[in-house]
Amino acid sequence: MSRLRRSGSALARTLEEAGVIEESRLRPTVDLAWPRIVTGFAIMSKRTVDLALVGLVVGPTAVAGLTIANAFWMVAKFSAIGLAGGTVALVSQNYGGGDSARAAAVVRLSVLLAVALGVPVALLYGTAAEPLVGLVGDDPESIGHGATYLAIVGPALLFEFLNLIASRTYAGIGDTLTPMAVRAGGAVANIVLSAAFVLGLGMGVAGAALGTTLATALVTVVFTWGMTGRTYLRGRGASPVPLTLARPFFDPELLGQIARVSTPLVARRAAQGLVVFPLLAIAATFGPIAVAAIGVGRQVRALLESFSWGFSIAASTLVGQELGAGAEGEAEAIGWGIVRLSAVIYVAAAAAVVAFADPIAGIFVDRPADRALSAQFVRVAAISVIAMGVDGSVTGALRGAGDTQVPFLAALAGLYLVALPAAWLGTVVPALGIGGLLLALLAETAVPMVVNLWRFRSNRWKAISRSYRPSVGD
Repeated sequence: MSRLRRSGSALARTLEEAGVIEESRLRPTVDLAWPRIVTGFAIMSKRTVDLALVGLVVGPTAVAGLTIANAFWMVAKFSAIGLAGGTVALVSQNYGGGDSARAAAVVRLSVLLAVALGVPVALLYGTAAEPLVGLVGDDPESIGHGATYLAIVGPALLFEFLNLIASRTYAGIGDTLTPMAVRAGGAVANIVLSAAFVLGLGMGVAGAALGTTLATALVTVVFTWGMTGRTYLRGRGASPVPLTLARPFFDPELLGQIARVSTPLVARRAAQGLVVFPLLAIAATFGPIAVAAIGVGRQVRALLESFSWGFSIAASTLVGQELGAGAEGEAEAIGWGIVRLSAVIYVAAAAAVVAFADPIAGIFVDRPADRALSAQFVRVAAISVIAMGVDGSVTGALRGAGDTQVPFLAALAGLYLVALPAAWLGTVVPALGIGGLLLALLAETAVPMVVNLWRFRSNRWKAISRSYRPSVGD
């Protein structure tokens, strides 16, 4: 046994002895999670690289502009993630229950819905970027940078929507290695292209946007090969639930199930994206440097959230497959184990980021005053990600059961009833000031975590899942 394997076995035993997660459940969790974690870091690194490049080459106003443009990108992407969440829930349950044809029909409908949603959004962003960015920002230079970026990356949203459906389809069948390889390759291409355009050709913000757009389209092309049943290297990567032109194109029952599962997820994700706009508008009252600082903090948190990408999708897939097989007790045990594991990981990750907040902030901004403010946001964002990580895992478990309404309501409460009012208080209470934005970062993750933990403990999700299992109606 190699030293690495021995170390992994020792860590697994330690986690089991500490009551975190049993070794037999840890292995399938890690097998599913680590490729998604790598994928998350790869995808989030694209935004991080864009921010860092334009921040160091153009300046803080460019970071502020990209922060606003990214808010528009993310609200659309979050909606697509919600749709893709319905895909992974239904694919995992039908595939886990042995009905591959029905799982393939779910994928086909999901792709059609992604195109219907993505085309108008891409057109809107590509043609109306400047007035959209102007709704949030009030600094002309920042608005110009943000509009340039959004106009170029807007059309790439259609590709990103399709990429999300493909990623979640593979996750639903228990294959997270294929999307990791494809997404990581796209991230490398994005970094190389953006660096070449920004540093080599001096294209500034437009170069960063062009690199992202081309890399996103490349990922779609590569995914199309495997999603239509073709293999990649060494006969691997072909989806066992491939996209085909098999009839019927529309299955009313399946379409209804996708709608019931995905609608709360889409609404939840859209709410998470939309709340950024008033938060940025509030930050803008303190100047473009505050907008840049909150953008840096949220980007660092998004990068840390990559761990949740893995744990959340592992929870959805494993819980969904166990429920599809009728093993409700094992589904519950796996869900709680992943929740505890994510808590341990996120405490360690947050502590590391808090310790190195100053040099991390220096990657994006270089002036001492700007760096100090950004570092403050990085520290608070790192602390808030602990709750975000736990919430991501428990929400993934609920999503695997098809229980998506309560997580939606929990997100609304955290964002609009607590976080947004806290940020607004900073504009009317001088002693609080920018501290209101810091409180908002904490509140928007803590409230949903508490509500969703209560929901999972109630076990009502087990009954909800029974209406989506392939055995129903047989």
